[in-house]
Amino acid sequence: MSNLRIGVPSKGRLAELAGDLLKEAGLSFRRQERSLFARCKEIPVEITFLRTEDIPVLCAEGALDMGITGGDLVAESGVELISRLDLGVGDCRLAVCVPDDSAIDSPAQLDGKRVATSFPRVTEQYLAERNAKAHLVNLSGSVEIMIALGVADAIVDLVETGSTLAANRLRILAEVGRYQTVLVQNKSCKHLELADRVVRRLEGVVIARSYSLLEYNVPRAKLAQAEKITPGFNSPTISALEDAEWCAVRVMVRRTEVIDIMEQLEALGASAILETRITNCRL
Repeated sequence: MSNLRIGVPSKGRLAELAGDLLKEAGLSFRRQERSLFARCKEIPVEITFLRTEDIPVLCAEGALDMGITGGDLVAESGVELISRLDLGVGDCRLAVCVPDDSAIDSPAQLDGKRVATSFPRVTEQYLAERNAKAHLVNLSGSVEIMIALGVADAIVDLVETGSTLAANRLRILAEVGRYQTVLVQNKSCKHLELADRVVRRLEGVVIARSYSLLEYNVPRAKLAQAEKITPGFNSPTISALEDAEWCAVRVMVRRTEVIDIMEQLEALGASAILETRITNCRL
């Protein structure tokens, strides 16, 4: 039986994110220098190292069973794939940007204008839905300086902090879409059971990264109020303490909410409030 083949980025930040995620999910591999392939030790999976932007097309063509790539690149490729899992990393947003002093105040006004972008397919579709047909200048990088060079009246580009826009005296006119790193699958994948197994492993890590385990003691008389603050993934685990008037609570909470929840519990009268990071889980 052949191995399940997963395509991952060969270099860059996304390559590091994908490699860490796979290894945390028990898909450990060792890549030889400049090698395009690596085999996982514990499971019949082969990792193929590719350019990030090629992964959606190669997956759709059947060269890969699954692939880890940016959701923005999947949208731009226009190919049909099964989206199996959002991986919770690599968040980005695609936006239409114009000069700070531009009189353009809606995407519809870009009709007949020049728009520079690395995402011509997504841009054309977005503008068409707003009855605008622009002259697209298709570029692979340095899109943000095209207005200053007189090449374009607007750009469609990925935006993170906005500092690059400010440096080039640009403002966001409209948001085209929000994307993150995704796990995609070929529609004709022959290793469906193994693919599902990979998804479950990765899902366990993705969920674990979003939650922490919170433990605390609380007066039993205030347990109902505490449970409203920490309802848990399904429900909290309650244990009796030697002091019958107190009980111990263990519960999963979203990592982004931990500090606020600890403050609420402390104000309620809870004590010994501890946070433990979760590295993997099955829910």
